Formats: sequence, C-alpha cells, structure tokens
Amino acid sequence: MAEPFKNLINAEVVEEAARHLARVAPGFDAARFTALALRNLEALEMKARAMQIADALEATLPGAFEAAAKHIEAALAPMATDDKPVAGGGLAGWVLWPVGEFVARRGLAQPERALITLAELTQRFTAEFALRPFIVAHPALCFQTLQRWTAHPSAHVRRLVSEGSRPRLPWGLQLKALIADPAPTLPLLRALQDDGSETVRRSVANHLNDIAKDHPGLVAAWLEEHLPDAPAPRRALLRHASRTLIKRGDARVLQAWGLGAPLRGSATLGLSPARVTLGEAVELRVSLASTAARAQKLVVDYAIHHVKADGSTSPKVFKGWTLELPPHADATLARRHAVRPITTRRYHAGRHVVELQVNGRVVASAAFDLRLPARR
Repeated sequence: MAEPFKNLINAEVVEEAARHLARVAPGFDAARFTALALRNLEALEMKARAMQIADALEATLPGAFEAAAKHIEAALAPMATDDKPVAGGGLAGWVLWPVGEFVARRGLAQPERALITLAELTQRFTAEFALRPFIVAHPALCFQTLQRWTAHPSAHVRRLVSEGSRPRLPWGLQLKALIADPAPTLPLLRALQDDGSETVRRSVANHLNDIAKDHPGLVAAWLEEHLPDAPAPRRALLRHASRTLIKRGDARVLQAWGLGAPLRGSATLGLSPARVTLGEAVELRVSLASTAARAQKLVVDYAIHHVKADGSTSPKVFKGWTLELPPHADATLARRHAVRPITTRRYHAGRHVVELQVNGRVVASAAFDLRLPARR
C-alpha cells in the first residue's frame, strides 16, 4: 500500500526545520517550536499538519516581520548550479508550505517585504498557496510584481506568476475576483506562454484551463489568436489548455483544432456487462465506419450520466481517443471504465446512460445498471 500523502509532513521534517532555524539564530527556541509543531501531529491530516507547524512558527519566530523574514531566508537551502536546492543544506521541500502560510499570515501588512520572501521560498518548494492572500489584499502591487517576475531568471519564480494567480488552484484559496474577470492575468500568460521552461508552460496551460471553466469564449478567442502558426511547444500548451472545452464539445475550440466537422459515417457503442456492481468495471466498445472520401480527424469521448440521490442525473465527460479515420475505413476502439468509489463522487444505484461524443456531438448511446454492494 502506498504511503499516505500526509506523511510527507512528518516529525523528521519538523526536527530538520528546527535545526536549520536554530542554526542561523541561536536565540531561536527550537525545543518549543518542535513541541508545538509535533503535538498530536500523527493524528492530523495533511493541511492540518501544515497549519499546526505554521502556528508553531508564529509562536517562536521574531514578532517583527522583517526580522522573521530575514531569519527564514537565512535558513533556506542554497541553490545548486542545476537550479535545485542543496539537499540537507537548509529549509527546502514540504516544510516550506507552513513557512509560506506563516508569511501569508504575518506579512500582509508588509506586502513588498513578504513578496521578496515568497520569491525565495518558491525556488526551494513553492509559494503558490501563500501568494493568493496577497493578491486578494494588495492586487495592484501583486500584479505589478508578477509582471516584473515574468522576466525573472528563475523558472520557479516565473511559474509562481502563473500558478499563484490561477483562479481555481486546487487546494488554494479561490480568487473570486479573477474567476469573475480574469483580465488582470492575461498579460502575464501572454508573456509566459512561450517560456523556455516546460514547467512554466504547463502552469500557463492549467491557468487557461481554469479560465475556460468560467469564460469559454475568452479561451476560444485566445486559441484563434495564438494557435495559427504556433511553434510545437506552444501548440502542446494550447492543447492542454483546451482539454475541458474539447470534452465539452465547444464548437469554436473544436474548430480551432480542425475538429469542428461532424462524423461522416456511423458509430455504435456497446457496453458490457449490462449490470455492474460498484467496484467493478464496464467495458466500452466503439465501432466507427467512415463514408467520407477524405480522412477525418476525430476526438472521441464519452459522457456518463451519473444517477444522483434524487433520481436525476449529472453528466461527466471522460477523455477517450484521438485518431485520424482514413477514407471509407472502419475503426474499433475499446476502453475499460472502472466504476469504483472516489472522494469526489457519491454513486447511487440506477440506470446510467453513456453517450458517445465525436467532435463534440453525441453520435450513439447505451446504458448499464449500477448496483451497490449489500451492506454487511
């Protein structure tokens, strides 16, 4: 069994942090910090562990933020020539999540100084969660700083520009103003979409995909502007940014990718078995037959209409296949779809309709009955 993710923040991490903080400031009360940070730590989930360590930092670092920031920066691991922190050389890795939380709590009244510290933290781990309260409280200062950081020599800092300002960053504070109007981040994404770092470009793609969930027309327009004659790295970025809208069958986005035409031919969808118990799997078998004289570029996805507690259904689109179907050719596609419990969905018994989508259009459907295991 895989190690629980929460164990990445553990007693060893706390003790290592105490050692490095005491190393640069002999007056630091390492014993008190360790006792507070480790109190019942094993019983806590991951975020709760990070917040408890942040509480311990608040209780033991200097009360003046300038002094605390200098203390933190002095304890950070130095950077090696490959732009990675020196292992064991100082604070780095998961302990910097609670350190960033400390900066977000205590540095809001001194944002210029706090942003300097966040730029240092992100080069040893990340500061994407800690940056977000500053964007809410000091938007003008933050966007001026982020624009300047688009030219920062560190790819980690450039990634922070995009990742830290994502409207819907997983685990992070939602930036409701940017969900409503993402315009302030668009100049940043424009500056970074051809960045030399794949990590930075990946963040830009995820940021655009966030925007697509609330402003599909804006991302469609972005594709229409930036996809023609795009170099290969940008095309890969834009493809990843398009994933939600392609699955939704957005007409403008499909057209931008040359996938707007309906299937010329026929499609069938078969499911087996007809009855599935939660924890099992259903097999999808797709048959496509072309009647076209030219090859067709096809994106084939499927939507499962999950039964809800009140008997209504809610569709969820799953990524299927991308292919080029030759003229007058047939193709058979197969997929095993596990129907198992997950934290983000509660399953209910009943008839689940599956719709086959080709280039965003429903072309076939079938259904299976889901049964829940008997309670013991």
